[in-house]
Amino acid sequence: MEPLLAISDLRAYYETELYGISRTVRAVDGVSFNLYPNEIYGVAGESSCGKTTLIKVISGNVRNPLRIQSGTVRFRADDIDRDMLAMSYDEMRTVMRWKRISYVMQGSMSVLNPVRRIIRTFADIVSTHRGIKDKKRFLAETTDHVRRLGLPSEVLHSFPHQLSGGMRQRVAIAIATLFEPNLIIVDEPTTALDVVVQRGVLQMLKEIQQQSGNTVLLVTHDMAVHANVADRVMIMYAGRIMEEAATETIFQSPRHPYTQHLISSLPTIGERRERVSLPGSPPNLANPPEGCRFHLRCPVAIDICKTIVPAMRVLPNRHRVACHLVEGPTEEPQEAPTPAKAEALPDDAVTDVREPGAGVDLDGLAPTTQEMTR
Repeated sequence: MEPLLAISDLRAYYETELYGISRTVRAVDGVSFNLYPNEIYGVAGESSCGKTTLIKVISGNVRNPLRIQSGTVRFRADDIDRDMLAMSYDEMRTVMRWKRISYVMQGSMSVLNPVRRIIRTFADIVSTHRGIKDKKRFLAETTDHVRRLGLPSEVLHSFPHQLSGGMRQRVAIAIATLFEPNLIIVDEPTTALDVVVQRGVLQMLKEIQQQSGNTVLLVTHDMAVHANVADRVMIMYAGRIMEEAATETIFQSPRHPYTQHLISSLPTIGERRERVSLPGSPPNLANPPEGCRFHLRCPVAIDICKTIVPAMRVLPNRHRVACHLVEGPTEEPQEAPTPAKAEALPDDAVTDVREPGAGVDLDGLAPTTQEMTR
């Protein structure tokens, strides 16, 4: 099966210079993986492991001081193979965003304008990427879309603060799935939600994926979420991939010491054994250690771990592990990376939605901006 998204040897660094001192943070350093159609692919790892930077690159949000050093990001849909790092900002905006790749941001209030009703956020996105020729038809289609996702139509005429956290998160997912994109990036969808609401949000995500047959890139540090939703899981640490496998394999037969620690840290009902945390903290990616980046905290590290970067070992059933203690064939060497030609976003670039007051006139269908400020 052809991958929907193929990332090869991606290196994305933050480069800054302050008071004559240059600093490079290797947030994503040599990452390679594939996403396939009709799957939920989980990305796990603790804070500062490179998850957010990876999302930025995939979604085309490469803004200073982030720089693509090398690697490729290829997206294949509708029998067209696209080099996403070579696409201009305008191409990403008109061809890819919301139509083929959408993004559910961490925290629904990052998407929803607190002083505008929900319907106007939908209108801004639709008018920007498809246009609204018939306002009544737009309202009917939007209402039908939110109802199919199990939301009451009344939410469209509500302000964000009038909705609960779980309802706002569902609205953000509804916005991201409006154009039925091939790939939906979901960043920490259950943050600050209680377990009952988390279950509802995750069930909604899974149902959307099954009905539409699209691919979901689920990014969260919560391993329990991955266990319940993801088909495959990738474990990241300090900007590199430690392990990748089917979810069942990751939880039942983890091979990397870091993955084993993550799994063992999960609580089990009725179990009373003491949990032992890893010593130390993740390395500073402005000055990462040589060799395996986990060796400073690894309880089974050997001398070779301190000097040589472990090759990615390929095990049966698409199981990949980057560890010197695991035996198996290595991945075929990548082609020599060439500098990517990704166009950084202009400093004054804005998101796809328009500024308040520049939205579509929905007179007769929803309150006007003047009514909302009364």
